Amino acid sequence: MAEVERRVAAMPVTAEQQQQQADIDNLPALLGRLGDNVMQLVDTKLSLIKVELKEDASFYARNGALTAVGGVIAAIGFALLNVAVAFFISTLFGSDDPGVVTPKYGPVSYGVGFLITGLLYLIVGGGIVLAMKKRLASYNPVPTRSLDEIRKDKQWLKNEM
Repeated sequence: MAEVERRVAAMPVTAEQQQQQADIDNLPALLGRLGDNVMQLVDTKLSLIKVELKEDASFYARNGALTAVGGVIAAIGFALLNVAVAFFISTLFGSDDPGVVTPKYGPVSYGVGFLITGLLYLIVGGGIVLAMKKRLASYNPVPTRSLDEIRKDKQWLKNEM
């Protein structure tokens, strides 16, 4: 047995054996670099997700504000419509007699004006609210670009391993 060990120790070391020994010595450094690269990849993916989430937040804020504006306009229209209805109903109880306090055709023009204005505001405000509701409902908040990149990285890692 000692004879075999002496022969192995006396044999010259080949270039291939030297390369294998160097690879074994460099293994901790390679693992360290791999860890750094994985951390850099994760950091990049997180920053991509942050950007996408900021875009989503600005989308919801902008469309939410427009929805609120539409709601305010619709509320104004509803208030004007109620005033118009009140003026119109008040003319129904008026009289044509000259001595009566409520003339029949005096406030009708006001009532029709309020009615038309209120309906216009209701139509415009309701249209804005419905359009913004439809836009918000059709929007997909999932960060698809980040997910696609993560899937590509996963596939790449599978192919490399």
